[in-house]
Amino acid sequence: MRPVSWLPEGQMSKQWVQALPIYLRYVGFRVIEGPLHFPPDPPSTITDNLIFFFKYVLQRVQESRPFFTNYSACERFLGLVSKRHRLRRSCWKRTCQSLSQLLSSLTEQGCTVLKPNGFALWDNIKAILDQEIKRTGHVNMYFPLLIPSSFLQKEADHVEGFAKECAVVTHHRLANVTGSDGKVRLGPDPESKLGDPYVIRPTSETMIWSFFRKWISSHRDLPLLTNQWANVVRWELRTRPFLRTSEFLWQEGHTAHATEAEALGESRQMLDVYKTLIQKSLAIPVISGEKSVSERFAGAERTYTLEALACNGWALQTATSHFLGQNFSRAFDVHFRTASQTDEFAWGTSWGVSTRLVGAVILTHSDDAGFVAPPAVAHIQVVVIPLGRGSAALAAAREVASELSSKGVRAHVDSREDVKAGAKFFEWEKKGVPLRIEVGERELARGECRFVWRKHLGDDFVPTAAAASEVLDGLRRFNDALFSAAEAHLKKSTKRIQSFEELQKSIDGGGIFLAGWAENSVAEAEVKERTKATIRCYPLDEQADIPNLKCMYTGERATHVAAFARAFWMRIKLWTFTLYIAK
Repeated sequence: MRPVSWLPEGQMSKQWVQALPIYLRYVGFRVIEGPLHFPPDPPSTITDNLIFFFKYVLQRVQESRPFFTNYSACERFLGLVSKRHRLRRSCWKRTCQSLSQLLSSLTEQGCTVLKPNGFALWDNIKAILDQEIKRTGHVNMYFPLLIPSSFLQKEADHVEGFAKECAVVTHHRLANVTGSDGKVRLGPDPESKLGDPYVIRPTSETMIWSFFRKWISSHRDLPLLTNQWANVVRWELRTRPFLRTSEFLWQEGHTAHATEAEALGESRQMLDVYKTLIQKSLAIPVISGEKSVSERFAGAERTYTLEALACNGWALQTATSHFLGQNFSRAFDVHFRTASQTDEFAWGTSWGVSTRLVGAVILTHSDDAGFVAPPAVAHIQVVVIPLGRGSAALAAAREVASELSSKGVRAHVDSREDVKAGAKFFEWEKKGVPLRIEVGERELARGECRFVWRKHLGDDFVPTAAAASEVLDGLRRFNDALFSAAEAHLKKSTKRIQSFEELQKSIDGGGIFLAGWAENSVAEAEVKERTKATIRCYPLDEQADIPNLKCMYTGERATHVAAFARAFWMRIKLWTFTLYIAK
């Protein structure tokens, strides 16, 4: 490797040196001041050097693993969308552009700004789910963001599960404070230190059960069915857009019941509600299952989950529903008088989904052209583009959009005159809009408009008079096509194995592997260490033939059929490529 001094003398201008690190930071590289090293035998001119440099970087990118630590979180995330598990230049560029329409880059604290297109996806998911939550008898409430740390300490397993992710408030005001170097800076006022620090909400079980204690005294107060739409903070060392961020939006339901059977029924009912939402509205097929003991929610007796499969063969947890037993009611002394005049502790559940569902949509349906939005949650379902500069095409486009809006379709007319049609097509394609309708002078003369679907359904000419009815039927077919393609991928990628050797041989290719398993936390940790795969769940519809199975790892009699896969949240050491830029 040779240092930057090989550049011809006099050609390395100050502007070039300043521009290169700015560009590299812009595309996501971590830039550190110091000597810049290249392979030997570089070209001689400054132009060739730049071309050589970027070709070299792209070559290293293409030879690397699916994502790596030197890229920004957005680009690292989008690299996984590639079907070949590699960052192809065109896919990387266009999917980066797509994600930039949904959110801003992550801050150093791992937080994001959801842009209108991104927030609209969550808003539409929220609207659909909120109706179902209310239909099942739950009411929306809001609980405090700040939770006294003493509350978390009341449930030992719970606090242990979240301790490393908690952001803690220790002071209640700022002041000008003199540091050890004698300089005055704004910082926490030493006199404002809190006796009982607050934890910024990582989840709300402890806060909510402290209120349940005040509200529940009799069996007549049960069931108590509450739901909350809120934000939470879980401090993450490695963040990925829509998958793991330090702050995210979510919905969390919390209920208290008089009997164990009622609470178990509630947790299964809400799992079914989530499954309907994810499969019908998001067009994502999922596997319903129960988590292993080591993967359960902290403080739960049972955790039910819905697992999806991304296009690169990695699993993604999309929703969870927890049966809490009496753990939290005992910790917070929530008991009630039964009809037979005896005292009992309440039985609890909690369940939730988050903006991770948006990440699941991206990872399931995206292609080399970028993002694809399912119609039910798309910010804009149909974009109508008038072709040419004539007023007739614009008027016809607005008439089509107006008719669609009257039928409940989210339609938009792109009437910008300073943008060429091709640029409009590209822009709306990467935004993931399901349908583009083109209205031009020639189409008007024939009484037609052109339908161009984002994927699967191709394009066709449709009579303008029948456009609205065709759109409604087409959006249903488009959603079905998305689900069918994802379901085919899930079925193709789900395999049955008999031995651990089969798992080791096949896991690098991605997919879900079903195998007999004897519940054993030590063996589970060993499998994770050796393959980077975890037990995603015990699929609910695969547990019938357990007596005939043996554990694929220990050879003992199986207690479950387990689904193994690699998942996005796992922290794996990957290849790092750091650039050093000379001053």
